[in-house]
Amino acid sequence: MNPSTSRSYTSIVLANVFSTFNVVLAVFGVLTFAFGDAEDALFVGILITNAGLGILQEARAKRALDRLAALVAPSATVIRDGTARRLPLSEVVVGDLVRLEAGDRISADGRLRAAERLVIDESVLTGESQPVVTSAGHALHSGAFVLEGAGILEVTAVGPDSYAERVTGEARRFRHPLSPLERDMNRLLLLLVSVMLPLGAILGYSLWQRRPSLSDAVTIAVAAIVPLVPEGLVLLTRLTYAIGALRMARRGVLAQQLSAIESLASTDVICVDKTGTLTERALHVTETIPAPGVAREALERACGRYAASARSRNTTLVAVATAWPAAAEPPTAEIPFSSHRRWSALRLGAEGFVLGAPELFPLGTLAEIADQRMRAGRRVLAIGTTSLGVDMLGDTLPSSGLTVLGLIVLAERLRPDTREMVRQFSDAGVTLKVISGDAPETVAAIAADAGIPCEAGALDGRTLPADLGALRTLALGASVIGRASPDDKRRLVESLRDAGLHVTMVGDGVNDVPALKAAHLAIAPGTGTEMAKAVADLVLIRGDFAAVPALLAEGRQALRNLQRVSKLFVTKSVFAAFVILTVGITPHAYPFLSRHLTLAAALTIGIPAFFLALAPSAGAWRHPGFLRDIARFSIPAGTAAGLAVVSSFLFARDVLRLPLLEARSVSVTTLVLVGLYLVLVLEGNGRQWRRAWIVLLCLALFGIYVVVLALPFTRELFDVVPPTPIMALSALGAASLALAGLSLSSDRFMLRVQRRGHCAEGAPCSSEDLYGPDA
Repeated sequence: MNPSTSRSYTSIVLANVFSTFNVVLAVFGVLTFAFGDAEDALFVGILITNAGLGILQEARAKRALDRLAALVAPSATVIRDGTARRLPLSEVVVGDLVRLEAGDRISADGRLRAAERLVIDESVLTGESQPVVTSAGHALHSGAFVLEGAGILEVTAVGPDSYAERVTGEARRFRHPLSPLERDMNRLLLLLVSVMLPLGAILGYSLWQRRPSLSDAVTIAVAAIVPLVPEGLVLLTRLTYAIGALRMARRGVLAQQLSAIESLASTDVICVDKTGTLTERALHVTETIPAPGVAREALERACGRYAASARSRNTTLVAVATAWPAAAEPPTAEIPFSSHRRWSALRLGAEGFVLGAPELFPLGTLAEIADQRMRAGRRVLAIGTTSLGVDMLGDTLPSSGLTVLGLIVLAERLRPDTREMVRQFSDAGVTLKVISGDAPETVAAIAADAGIPCEAGALDGRTLPADLGALRTLALGASVIGRASPDDKRRLVESLRDAGLHVTMVGDGVNDVPALKAAHLAIAPGTGTEMAKAVADLVLIRGDFAAVPALLAEGRQALRNLQRVSKLFVTKSVFAAFVILTVGITPHAYPFLSRHLTLAAALTIGIPAFFLALAPSAGAWRHPGFLRDIARFSIPAGTAAGLAVVSSFLFARDVLRLPLLEARSVSVTTLVLVGLYLVLVLEGNGRQWRRAWIVLLCLALFGIYVVVLALPFTRELFDVVPPTPIMALSALGAASLALAGLSLSSDRFMLRVQRRGHCAEGAPCSSEDLYGPDA
């Protein structure tokens, strides 16, 4: 299989074990075991558990992806001992003879031993779309494609030494920079590291001035610095991607990049061809329209001969051959179809035939008929004869010497689920743009039938402006573009990107590769060309584009949950920084031991994050403002938690004169109360069912804390004592005052009561919905 399909097991283990924060926590764990109490190193167990879960989940996703990748793995027809057999590319060795036929991807470097009118498309290698006619002795590089003819290639290089491996590797490195969410996460982690370093230095200087024992210094440092580390945030992000890839795999979608789930969820615009996405891939002939003076039988006989004899077959020729079966004749000359030329030619005996777009032919009275059929959503082709030699024809079809025989009208059927798919994209706020090589009128009719609005009319790719600003304006306003060349598709995608939109491109051919590479997210069907699948982020193994709306919804759900849960981890870091700056640098005892924070973080962040990250959710997902949204929640929430804990601890120590053990128990209780409230306000303002299970979860977590306080073993393990009434009142009072101030500072921290329960899922509730008609 392609080695770039999924990460290796080694890279999965290294990424989950040797992250920056894991190294920091491991160092503090070693210091704790060496100089402190082993119970204060409980966070090391969580660290190991997190790494193990991450490795298991990503390995599970890898196995699912590898199974799908095997279904679309490249293969080659190898001749060994005079017998041709189809083998996986990995089994091709130097010296093998590989048979090349139309449509094949050249899978290894080599030299042609034989060639029969072999025409190669090297556009992916050279950027030139003009086919190359080859002969025996010609050197070929892997990665090119066979357009027509046949040949025998003697393999000279395979695997890492072949051109395909180098090109694919370079293309993928170029194609896949960090996703926006990954970049934001990296910025967030870099910010937290930049905060940790000066805070650690300040704390270290304070401890040096106070001269505590080494054991006490390590205990304080671990209790202060470890909570700054959002140890679950990196794991949560990686698991979100892995679970998203696994869900895609279950729908028959191969995610070749784990961040594809985010790119899909962020999509604003999807550019598609109509064939195979909006319509079924198969075509069928609906009618033939002979030119004046041409018998219908003569027209249909010419169509059948052409379709049966052409070496380069496509869906159009398959439909024509099905309508008029004929015996194949060996052509004496052939020019295969190209999306740049939009025509093909064939010489059969003494006759030269040309088949292509009707506007390239002198149609005369047939022009109006062709236009009517295209406006009705039909695909129209013209066929004629040429008195010029087929070998003499260039890229431009000359009208001189061209005699029109008639028109072939083909129809495409909408896929049964197309209208529902379009509606789902519309409901999700995603714009569909149809970019096709067919006539604009044909594309517009199909788009309208599918429910895609086209108020601005269909654009003609041949008239697109060269000016980037003008092209951007047209691309933003148009939903249908016909007669688009490969370069037109690329320019349209780039103009939408430049407008600030997140663009997904769906394509299956070599000619779609430039646009696929220009898009934020590239999708190719499993039946697409090898190169299209090689550069795609998502491969639809079953070719079912209708699976994409459901994947988009699942991806947005996962990222909404990731964004919400990330606030809890960052809140913990803000809280830890606040405590360091208010108590850690003073002669006061520190309000916590490391084991206290391990307990509180597990109940208010770790366990809730596990459930909330996988829970159903509704609402929009918008990447812009991701960090700002986290900061608006985490900074005031972390500050409030810090105020509550510090005030309760100082009150217990300096006013109530409680021993350090009791005062720290008050701090832990206060932190648990504040943390569970933050979980409630973060997740409990949705619909009735969602609020109910969040409340039950928080009650269960508080019940676990009560059990910890009640059992002698857990009390000793976590070094806490059951609260007396005055301790409980101190904790509850400090938490209530801090949370009251927090609620007054912003409505987002206020628990709402949805009395009527009728606001729509994902929509903002009005004040009447939330508080009743008297609000």
